[in-house]
Amino acid sequence: MHMSDALLSPAVGGVMWAAGAVAIGISAKKIAGGKDASVLDEKKIPVMGVMGAFVFAGQMINFTIPGTGSSGHIGGGILLAALLGPAPALIALASVLLIQCLFFADGGLLAYGCNVFNMGVIPCIGAYTLIYKPIIKKGLNKGNITLAAILAVVLGLLVGAFGVVLETLASGITELPFSTFTALMLPIHLAIGLIEGVVTAAVLCFVHSVRPELLDSTVTESRIDTAVNTKKILTVFAVLTFVVAGLLSLFASAYPDGLEWSMEKTAGTAELEREGGVYEAAAGVVDKTAFMPDYGFRVPEGEEASEAAGTAVAGIVGSLITVILAGGLGFVIHAARKKTTAV
Repeated sequence: MHMSDALLSPAVGGVMWAAGAVAIGISAKKIAGGKDASVLDEKKIPVMGVMGAFVFAGQMINFTIPGTGSSGHIGGGILLAALLGPAPALIALASVLLIQCLFFADGGLLAYGCNVFNMGVIPCIGAYTLIYKPIIKKGLNKGNITLAAILAVVLGLLVGAFGVVLETLASGITELPFSTFTALMLPIHLAIGLIEGVVTAAVLCFVHSVRPELLDSTVTESRIDTAVNTKKILTVFAVLTFVVAGLLSLFASAYPDGLEWSMEKTAGTAELEREGGVYEAAAGVVDKTAFMPDYGFRVPEGEEASEAAGTAVAGIVGSLITVILAGGLGFVIHAARKKTTAV
């Protein structure tokens, strides 16, 4: 559901950039300046990096929605929020989206604020707080985890999809009339959300069976005991990340994702075009920074590169960058917190 720049007016893109920046800033301040040490437990800093990379890799696998000619991928907001808490989850997911935009030209630079809000703020802050957490507080067991994960993912994704519709409406994108676009976006993202919800529930149930302290500490807002060893589960997800990024990504569905499918059904194309200085400037930045656009090798015009090799390398490289950026941000913010509390 990554929006491109052509779906937005510069004004709406600017407003949503500001909204996304404020949400990220508040999250960072909550981690760095709050008195509650559970906001980002020391033991969860490596989890922030590894699970951020796992979400990056997971988003590369588009799964087919049967009978529609469409596909979807996980968003990962609820998964991250359940493991890290809302504020660290938003920082991690914003890192994933930034890496996708700047290095792989996946999602527009002007649209970055919208993508952070639709795919990050809505699930990590809204759906987690209003849906997932109240259910889990009734009891941390696999039944509640499954129910909470599916409901939170589905409703978070539906609200995020409707956010896309509202942002295009506010931008005056006449190719995507409100009623038609809404009627397509919501049902297809309901189907995508159900699949992502099941996947999220399965991952969280696995974590619950191996290291339940990760989930319990988040919902109870408490520190993880220093005696708890998280190396095993970190190793498992690190290996899974590279298997998904370097191998399973090669088998991703070729069908358009829910947003592209809805655009094709509504406007007859999934690639709208806009002209103007803002669009050209944003595209110029991404053109310079994206060393593997569309998750493939850059090659001189007229030459062909191995698509499979490009996808595998992009998945592995992107996952490594995500570990460094998401985990590094967690470490820096946590260090700032320790310095603040020491004073």
